[in-house]
Amino acid sequence: MKPDYWERAARELAARDAVMEGLIARFPNIALRGRGDAFATLARSIVGQQISVKAADSVWQRFAATVGTMTPRLVSETPAQQLREAGLSRQKIAYLHDLSQRFVDGTVRVSHWPALDDEALIAELTQVKGIGRWTAEMFLIFHLLRPDVLPVADLGLRKAASLHYNRGRPISLPKLRKLAKAWVPWRSVATWYLWRSLDPLPVEY
Repeated sequence: MKPDYWERAARELAARDAVMEGLIARFPNIALRGRGDAFATLARSIVGQQISVKAADSVWQRFAATVGTMTPRLVSETPAQQLREAGLSRQKIAYLHDLSQRFVDGTVRVSHWPALDDEALIAELTQVKGIGRWTAEMFLIFHLLRPDVLPVADLGLRKAASLHYNRGRPISLPKLRKLAKAWVPWRSVATWYLWRSLDPLPVEY
């Protein structure tokens, strides 16, 4: 479901930033949609690391078919060889088993996440093997629908910002952060529209 803040965010971004105004006008009928399951969202992010969106979707479908129901316990109990046959690397299998075990034993405490601010939650998530800052930021955007996340390491965001704000030249991280100050408190929304300028089909994690 679309975040309840989306229309307000789009209006405010369009009023402050001419590039945003143009992008929002180009994509009027689509918006960020959240995934409802925390474990599946994190697992999908791990599966998609360092491969194309198309390849990630293919591996995810085979992985899901192998496991059956995507639950932490079933993933933790699925033999590594079966996961290898689904297309997962040994490292990703280790990450997925670590993630699933943390959900099973309660090390990951989903219920208290809403009370944490973005940085505290990123710090907690990155304690899990295979979850770096980028993966944690994708989780905040796509699962928790946090409105003000700026994933500065994301290649799509940097490419789009270069095209729209820097005449196609590579944009430095300090310049990107300075540029994004105008988008606060809606940096997730601005990022989403910049992603759309490169690929009109929304990516989900």
